[in-house]
Amino acid sequence: MPTGGQTGGFGEGRAPFASNPGTSRGRLVDEAASADRTAFQRDRDRILHSTAFRRLREKTQVFLVDEGDHYRTRLTHTLEVSQIARAIARTLGLEEDLTEALALAHDLGHPPFGHAGERALNDAMAEFGGFDHNAQSLRVVTLLERRYPRFDGLNLTWETIEGLVKHNGPLTDPAGAPIGRSATGLLPVAAAYPADLWLWSFAGPEAQVAAIADDIAYDAHDIDDGLRSGLLPAAALEEVAITHGIMEDIRAEYPGLGAPRAGHELTRRLVSAMIGDVVAVARSRIAGSTPARADDVRRADRPFAAFSPAMAEADREIKAMLTRRVYRNPAVIAVMSDAEAMVRKLFRRYLDDSGALPPAWRPADGEDIATRARRVCDFLAGMTDRYAASEYARLFG
Repeated sequence: MPTGGQTGGFGEGRAPFASNPGTSRGRLVDEAASADRTAFQRDRDRILHSTAFRRLREKTQVFLVDEGDHYRTRLTHTLEVSQIARAIARTLGLEEDLTEALALAHDLGHPPFGHAGERALNDAMAEFGGFDHNAQSLRVVTLLERRYPRFDGLNLTWETIEGLVKHNGPLTDPAGAPIGRSATGLLPVAAAYPADLWLWSFAGPEAQVAAIADDIAYDAHDIDDGLRSGLLPAAALEEVAITHGIMEDIRAEYPGLGAPRAGHELTRRLVSAMIGDVVAVARSRIAGSTPARADDVRRADRPFAAFSPAMAEADREIKAMLTRRVYRNPAVIAVMSDAEAMVRKLFRRYLDDSGALPPAWRPADGEDIATRARRVCDFLAGMTDRYAASEYARLFG
């Protein structure tokens, strides 16, 4: 893989195991170095200016985009992940621009209507390789973004692609056998990438930070949105030890504080506690192994960015509470079931009637069914909630 020239120094105060833009493994298509931006800054900027990133503003996080102005969308979730990830990276002396690039790109492959849309596309594509939003994120940045004259995709650095692929950890064991969540459609897409992404190893340190920042953001903002919606009663916070303890502290410090401000204070303190826990665990593991370069972090036998056992249990309890109270609430399930049915019908219509697709997305003569199905899937996955609804109205009335 060509390295290409890189500009920009490796700032003082960086940890020795932080990724260094000056020694990046480079891009698939070699490019001249920028005079004023490092390789990772260019990656971040390309992601920010991509079409897929702009579409996140009208893609569902938990509540549909048109259900309220103040609920999170994929875009606001992504920005919160980025802020948390940069805070951790700065404290640990990691490469902040790479961390931010990975946080901004991690959900680019999400379809409309959140996990309901993902379920619908995975079922529709069952005989053609399935659908996985992490695999779709890789397709977006390596193929579907078409903005540059010399290549498809964004031609991101190896470090950004590798971190995006291993957002949830290694995909294979050292012998190449699939492990964990890589049994989804991500492994074939990642394995087809024309450079060795070390699918058997953990991701680099910045990617690990971006991944755990995603968990922190989910826990905090889904509590916040659940309280705002009324689906999560304040009393439910007493079901989880960490939120119960935080609420007791808030009541002691601010007696009579109104529910909205108490909820915001809860999420603020929860984020701070989880960040502090991750930093403490990372520092402990670094002290125990003294990594000298980013590859030492990749080759380790466990991730360096992780929760302590106590915080991991708190994370599980929060997610279980949110599943019971919010994600599986009958009101949410009813709306998402309708959205899932919408995506299924759109997929079948586009597959059976290529004339229903925009001209740029119509299949070439003689295209096989699997290729045509993936083309339809790419088109649907890129839709915003609003566009999917308007297409449904256009095609089905």
